[in-house]
Amino acid sequence: MDLGHAGARVIVTGGAANIGRGIAHRFAAEGAKVLVVDIDGAQAETVRRELLELGAQDADALAIDLTAEGAGTEVASRAAQRWGGIDVLVNNAGWSEPGFFTDQTDRALWQKTIEINLFSAIDCTQAALNVMREARSGSVVFISSDSSAGVVRQGIYGTTKAGLIALARTVAREHGRHGIRSNVIAPGLVVPPDDGGVGPSSVWARGKDAMFNPDQIDHVLKTQMLRRLTTPDDIGNAVVWISSEVAARQVTGQVVAVGGGSFMP
Repeated sequence: MDLGHAGARVIVTGGAANIGRGIAHRFAAEGAKVLVVDIDGAQAETVRRELLELGAQDADALAIDLTAEGAGTEVASRAAQRWGGIDVLVNNAGWSEPGFFTDQTDRALWQKTIEINLFSAIDCTQAALNVMREARSGSVVFISSDSSAGVVRQGIYGTTKAGLIALARTVAREHGRHGIRSNVIAPGLVVPPDDGGVGPSSVWARGKDAMFNPDQIDHVLKTQMLRRLTTPDDIGNAVVWISSEVAARQVTGQVVAVGGGSFMP
């Protein structure tokens, strides 16, 4: 099925590693034009080259700290100036430091998690909506998490991911009349398939075991109906579907869990 993404102008925040890289890859395979936004500039440039090899009509990379003042406007302007508009915004940028809730008492940790996971999505979405409203069309996809429902060792992170769901539904209600859809993809645990797809600022830069050791991964798998890890391509496939005006034109304000059944919203 042709999802209608050929030539679509797509922004993927946090697009240089793991889930974001997988999402960018899938849009490239659909023939889209993709802006890879990431704090890791060298890794973003690597992914940009990968996208062209995979079939993207065009690809660009923007190295930026999304917690900086005015970052959202810069992101939206980069795509609009290069391609004349924005068809899809994927708010994927995120950061996590797993730990038990009562141990995570550092306010700086709270602030960093909220700034990257929630505030950056607010900023980029507000800026992109200004462009999309002029065209009276567009799709915003928020990458949440199964931890939005409450998961051990993810209290602060899960709280920000729950906030994205509320934000997505507000955008859907307020901007549907402008032809703009807003939805959520909630991944389960996604471990990078290779070390080459991770930049120095990624949460995975310290190695997979620093985030989730084999015993913890095994515990996660036991909570899943399908008993298998979710991959970046799994998330990418869900995103290209839900952002498609062909396949999902009447889908808005929805949460789609892609984690083997670990979360059923």
